[in-house]
This record gives sequence, structure tokens and C-alpha cells, in this order.
Amino acid sequence: MVRSVTLADKQNKNMLNPESISYRFLLSKAWPIILANAAVPLLGLVDTAVIGNVGTVTDLGAIAFGALIFSFVYWGFGFLRMGTTGSVAQAFGADDHSEIRAVLGRALILAVALGVSLIVLQWPIRMVALALLDGSFAVEDVTRQYFNIRIWGAPATLATFALMGVLIGLGNSRQLLIVQLFLNGLNIALDVTFAGVLGWGAEGIALGTILAEWATVAFATWLIVRELNQRREPGSEFWPRAQLFDVAAFKKMLASNRDIMIRTLILVFSFAFFINQSAQFGDVVLAANHILLQLISFAAFFLDGYAFVVESLVGSSKGARRLDAFDIAVKRSSILALITAALLAGLLLAFGDLAVATLTDIELVQDAALSSLFLAAIYIFFSFAAFQLDGIFIGASYTAQMRNAAVLSICVFLLAWWLLMGRFGVNGLWWAMIIYVAARANALLLYFPALRRSIEA
Repeated sequence: MVRSVTLADKQNKNMLNPESISYRFLLSKAWPIILANAAVPLLGLVDTAVIGNVGTVTDLGAIAFGALIFSFVYWGFGFLRMGTTGSVAQAFGADDHSEIRAVLGRALILAVALGVSLIVLQWPIRMVALALLDGSFAVEDVTRQYFNIRIWGAPATLATFALMGVLIGLGNSRQLLIVQLFLNGLNIALDVTFAGVLGWGAEGIALGTILAEWATVAFATWLIVRELNQRREPGSEFWPRAQLFDVAAFKKMLASNRDIMIRTLILVFSFAFFINQSAQFGDVVLAANHILLQLISFAAFFLDGYAFVVESLVGSSKGARRLDAFDIAVKRSSILALITAALLAGLLLAFGDLAVATLTDIELVQDAALSSLFLAAIYIFFSFAAFQLDGIFIGASYTAQMRNAAVLSICVFLLAWWLLMGRFGVNGLWWAMIIYVAARANALLLYFPALRRSIEA
């Protein structure tokens, strides 16, 4: 195998050249990620539309329950994507292509092992999930059937997380979009065929999803292996065994993933706590805050685009020990994120009433959502810093610091909630969330000087 010194090496040099890290370059890297992120909820929308038109009410309820279960389970394994990104980006910056392949191999081994574990533990997972969900007997029965099929896609889904981490670490945002569109397009076609044409209901949706997941992991693996082969040294193994099964590297990967998982679970808890506290004010406020969170999630698609790009650039800068590239990447991507956050907050204030009316026609819920709209806009504006710093720390593999910052910020959130909600009601709860997202950023900033010094260390 003759290593390519044209495309791969030129890309490496461009990513580490401060003059090449222009605003146009950053936008060209961010927009495919934004589209890929936006494609994720589209899939759930299509599943709902298919079942809503050809299935029963029971099928629709089962799809809602099933999607919630798997979203929660898989979200906890997001470290497979984030941990892989930082390690790959650093190896890429150091021009260590054998280590990139080794990181890919180790991540896939862990992903498949965890996926198989979910299959083995499917009975207790399903039992606990259904015990927590309050559905009718008919809905729970169909949800059980949906779960029993969908769980067999777990190894493929978790492996895809790792593969997407490799693509982001290499800065291949367009290939990331291609993989996401392949997954969504195939899944939609299979769902329409199985649930719509053949009339298999929720089970057809589950079957279409796992077939699409397994096809996607094969497609993404092919894309990545093809690219990494171009960078392989003549006569070298694709997966060098000694490097692949390096015990110290595995321990480092597990520690990093553990830290990211703790950070992610704390983040999940914060939003779950917010929703639970919203319910204390009644169903109307609960529904209104849920709608506002959907609008915040939409804004996150854009801000995540810059965070993913900076993950790759920071990791590459650290691997190459290029503080100049690090500084310009952080500065310019953060400026773009700040401008985008300000635009998104302004759009929410200007057209929020239209967005809320699109999501619900219940006047009481509309009024409650509009009364807190400006607070949701403030949250979106301040959230850009937390997104950016998350990306910077993931790229540099500063995961222990991310964990510590998450613990500190959730304590600030709970203190703010205790002080404000009782006195200011719903507005106090929203201000606690705003303080929380600001605390997330400030807690990470405490560690930023040490991270920056590590770039040239």
C-alpha cells in the first residue's frame, strides 16, 4: 500500500495553518454538521408520520415510548463519539496514522462490546423502562414488541457513534453528512415499505430501523477504511495488533469515556429536573416549557456545528503542538458561534409567537410559552460558550476537567433553583437554567489556561 501524500497531507497542513483557518473555512466545515444534526429529529418525524397515517393509535403510542427508551439509553453512550473524536484529532495532528487506525479499532471493540451487553441485558432494561412509563396495556404490549426487535441494532448504533467520532476528528464533516443522509434515507424507505406498504405497524418501523443501522455501520466503515488506507504506510498492518491492544491505551480510553459519561448523565439530569419542576406548575406550564425546550434544541443544531469543528481543530493543534493554530481556531469559531447565538436569540424573539403557534394550537399553552419566550432567548444566547468550551475540551481530551466542571455547575444550578423558584415561580426556574448554562461555561474556563498550556507541552 503506497501512502498518499497529496490529499491527506495537504488537508493536515491546511487544518494546522492559521492563515487557512478562515471564517469561510470554518463555515464550510460547520454547515454539513448542522444539516446532519437537523436530519436526526427528521427521522423521528417521518416515523411518526408513517404510523400516524397507516397505523393505529396504539402503534403511535408504542413508537413514542420506544423512541423515548432508545433515545435515553443511547444518549448515555455518547462518549463513544466524543472520546473518539479527541483521540483521532490529536493523532491526526501528530501525523500518526497508525494510531488513528488503532483508536478506531479500540473504539469499535468497546462499542460492539457495549452493544452486545445491551442485548444480553435487554430483559431488565425493558422491564425497568416499561415500569417507569405509564401507558395502557395495549401500548405497552406493542412497545415490548418494538423493543424486542429494535434492541438488535444496539451494536450497530454504538459502532456508528465511534465511526462518526472518527469522521469529526479527521475534519470530514461532509462525509459525516453523507453517512447521516444514508441512514435517514434508507430508514425512511424501509419504514414506508414495512409499515406503510406491508402494514407491519410498529414492528415494521423497528425492523426498518435496525436494518438501516446495520447497513449504515457497514457503509461508514467502508468510507473510513478507504480513506485511512490512503494514509497507510507501505507494508504496515491496517490494525497493528500491539498498538490496537495496548493496555495503557485501553485504560486511558476507558477513563476518558467514564468522565464524559458522568458529564453527560449530569447534563441529562439537569434537563430532566427542569421538566420535573415544570410539572409542579401544572400541565399547561409543563407543555409550554417542553415546547420552548424544542426550540432550544433546534438552536443547538447550529451551535453544535461550530463545537464539532473546534473539536477537530483543537485536537489536531494539540497533536501537532501548534498553539498558533489552536488560538486562531478557538477565537474565530467562538466569534461565529457568538454571532449565530445572537441571531438565533433575535429570531426567537421576533418570530417566537409563530414558532409556538406552529407547535401547538392550545391557547393556554401558547400564552404560557410566550410569557417565558424572552428567557428561552437569553438561554440560547448564553449557551454558545458552553457548547464551544465543550468542543475545546473534548478535542484536547481534557475529560476529567469536563467531569469536574459538570459537578460544580449542577451544584450551582440546584442552589439557584432553591433560591429563585420559590420566590419567582416559573421565571425563577428559567433563571436557574440560565445561571446553569453560564456556570457550565465558567466552570470550564477555570481549567482553560491549563488546557492552553498543554497544547505546546
